[in-house]
Amino acid sequence: MQFKDAVVIGRRVSRHPFKDKALGEPYMKKWVAMIALGSLVGCTTLDPYTGESKTSSAAKGAGAGAVAGAIIGAATASKKDRKKGALTGAVGGAAIGGGIGYYMDRQEMALRQRLEGTGVRVQREGDNIRLIMPGNITFATDRADIRTDFYDTLDSVIIVLKEFDQTAIRVSGHTDSTGSDVYNQTLSERRANSVASFFTGRGVASGRVQAVGYGERYPLASNDSEAGRQANRRVELELLPLK
Repeated sequence: MQFKDAVVIGRRVSRHPFKDKALGEPYMKKWVAMIALGSLVGCTTLDPYTGESKTSSAAKGAGAGAVAGAIIGAATASKKDRKKGALTGAVGGAAIGGGIGYYMDRQEMALRQRLEGTGVRVQREGDNIRLIMPGNITFATDRADIRTDFYDTLDSVIIVLKEFDQTAIRVSGHTDSTGSDVYNQTLSERRANSVASFFTGRGVASGRVQAVGYGERYPLASNDSEAGRQANRRVELELLPLK
């Protein structure tokens, strides 16, 4: 095969692959796959607890975005420019797909570093981050006032929330099944409002914060044991990207 009409690093080496009819669709698919694979390889993060490298959500989003963008780009371009449209769509889709994931990856890492050893669990669910705060370290028994020795932990969370201000914060209160449904619902709401008020009082924009109480409706464990009831008495923070 003769190569001409393309310049790479100052010298002629090949015609653009998507303009070469001899290469055809299979070559285009390979290029899209390479973009998606490059997104996965280039966006790995280090798990702060295990020390192991893992593929970040940003990488997964970029890979999916590349494939979706290629399909859309090929479908919307003219027949003559379909291959070029697929490549352009793949690049653009990778950037969009990886953007939110990368932002949340960085926020997750910052939270894990600041909350290590505090008893607060950090869970990642797609593009959302969930912080689970056990009731025994957050509140005194049957109270909705935040324990003063938990202030430093919440202040650490606030530092991250202020740095990553493109996320909404949903504060949810949960109880065990001891007591009446009405009492547990009210207690869960009071605890969620206490945490939300703490955040806004420390300068987190009130428009980002929502407080809700779920009572005993969403247990993490069985209420038949003391350990299970303790796990169910909690406040959760869900961080969601503002879209």
